[in-house]
Amino acid sequence: MKAIFDRVSYECSKTVTESYSTSFALATRMLSPSIRSDIYNIYGFVRFADEIVDTFHEFDKAGLFQEFEKDLDNAIEQGISLNPILNSFQHTYHKYGIPKHLVEAFMKSMRMDLTKKDYKTHEEYKEYIYGSADVVGLMCLR
Repeated sequence: MKAIFDRVSYECSKTVTESYSTSFALATRMLSPSIRSDIYNIYGFVRFADEIVDTFHEFDKAGLFQEFEKDLDNAIEQGISLNPILNSFQHTYHKYGIPKHLVEAFMKSMRMDLTKKDYKTHEEYKEYIYGSADVVGLMCLR
């Protein structure tokens, strides 16, 4: 019966994509139906992580992010999560063999977003951009 939960998880990721980025959702519809849900799954994951660090100002963002990161690690390790966004992402992660270092680089940049507002060197800025943008594209290209 996990198939029903997985289907609901994929729908959650699709809804997140359509709700947060109408242009990205529209572009995703131009992709082959065989990969669309996986792109939604990746977008849902990165959107939720970004939402924690950029939006929830009245909450303990560092604590929420730490919990999200722990849940992500458990989802990847166990092959399931009760968080439908992480459940759908872990499926895509395993299906395409997304390298762990891409996910780690993304999460590192999101962690940087929590505390760092100014990048003093070009290298720091490049590292942030790589983790917050480049790796998302690389995950989608898998």
